[in-house]
Order: sequence, then C-alpha cells, then structure tokens
Amino acid sequence: MGERLNYKTIVIADNAQVRTITLNRPERRNAMTREMQKELIAALEEAASSNCRVVVLTGVGDAFCSGLDLSELQAMRQKSAAEHRADAELIARLFLALYELPIPTIAAVNGPAIAGGAGLACICDFSLATPASRFGFNEVRIGFVPALVSAFLSLQLGDKRCRDLLLTGRLIDAEEACQLGLVNEIVSPERLAERVQTLADVLIANSPQSLSATKKLLTVQNEAWLDAAVAEALDANAISRETWDFREGITAFLGKRKPLWGTGSRTEG
Repeated sequence: MGERLNYKTIVIADNAQVRTITLNRPERRNAMTREMQKELIAALEEAASSNCRVVVLTGVGDAFCSGLDLSELQAMRQKSAAEHRADAELIARLFLALYELPIPTIAAVNGPAIAGGAGLACICDFSLATPASRFGFNEVRIGFVPALVSAFLSLQLGDKRCRDLLLTGRLIDAEEACQLGLVNEIVSPERLAERVQTLADVLIANSPQSLSATKKLLTVQNEAWLDAAVAEALDANAISRETWDFREGITAFLGKRKPLWGTGSRTEG
C-alpha cells in the first residue's frame, strides 16, 4: 500500500489487522461536512486496498455523529439545484462505499447518531452501542426528505418500521434501536472497545476470501433494488430542496424557532 493520506476531520489507526476510522470533530459533536464525507470515502477506499481485515467506525468524545454541520445548513440556502444534486451524490457515494466495502465493518456507536450519522452507524455490518447512544432520522422536522438513508433503512427494517422512524423523525434510545434491529447489542462505555476487539477477533479468524465473497453476494442480491432506490432518492432529494418547506425549515432551525409549514408554495418559495 502507498503512503497514508493526510486527513483533517478523521483519524486512522491500525491495531494489528483492525483499522479504526474515527470521526474527529469533537467540538462539533463530529457533525459531518463535505470535507469529512470526502475523507471518509477516501479512507474506505484506502482500507479496501490495504491488508486490514476489519474496519471500525467510531467518533471522538461523547457523540458518534450529530448529523450535518450547521455551516453546511447555512450554505444550503445559497446553493443552486446543481450544487444540491452534487451534495446528494456525495452522501450516496459515502453510503454505498460503506455498504459495499469488501471488509467487515463495525460501528462503535459511542453516543448520539443523528440523521446522516445514524445512517453511517446502521449501514455497518455490525453496530454496537452504549446505553447513552441515541438514534434519530429527524430530517422531516426541518423540511428535509430522508431520501438516501431510506433505501438502506428499508433493507434493514422493512417498510412499516422504516415509515415509523422516517415519518415521525423521533429519537430512539439504544434499547429500542436494538429491538428494531438497528443495533446488534448494547455495551457499557468502559467495555465498548473490548467488545469491538472481541468481535473483530471472531471475524479475523474466518476466511478473508469467504468473508469478502459473502459480503459481495449479499450486496449483489440487493443490487438492482438498491440502485433503483438510490436513483429515486437522488431525484427526491433534488426536488425537495426546491420547496418552500425546505427553505423555511432551514431558516427556522438556524433561527431557533418553530417552522411555519405551508405558508408558501410547495414548489416555489
């Protein structure tokens, strides 16, 4: 493998055959920016071509990932339709890179995982959470459409449960997330790293070729449906960002007030 890339928003650490990718913006509760999304894609591509056998995704501090950074929300109000489309395509690339990675992935969810952060946590092959972890797909509360994450969530939960989480935008605790199947198990904070390593050791003991082939098989089985779902999600995302509710939702959220839904045209602000 070539020289390690330099990252600004994430930290990469290797421990034997386990590579840990840590979201490293603790002052922003590891909120995602375009830079972080690009770095995560690069880190996953780098891992795929490395000799590591397991990839662990976690966050610094007391949060896993709090969703999209406020700076990104502020910038959205001035973006063109083409720029909105490019943003959606970037997050689609990230989710697909994580889902299709030929190496087993473990999310060590050390705190809240919200919106896109919840997507990252749930797309991993295994998700281990602490009792303090919270999960939420709150996009509808601020005029967004949880388009891209809906495709992956539908695969995991089925239609009825997916509708519950996406239409209410409610926050759920680790226990409910485990009951729903978003989380494999709940571990105390002091035991999280140990449990992740134990699970990684189980995976490393298996045939790397078999693991890769099995992951590829599972991906291919869902490929046609997922490709169509992501394409539909990109269109839905682009259309939603031209609506009154989208602009009103961002303005209200940034202004810390309740949104005034339906006071303007649904297609023109």
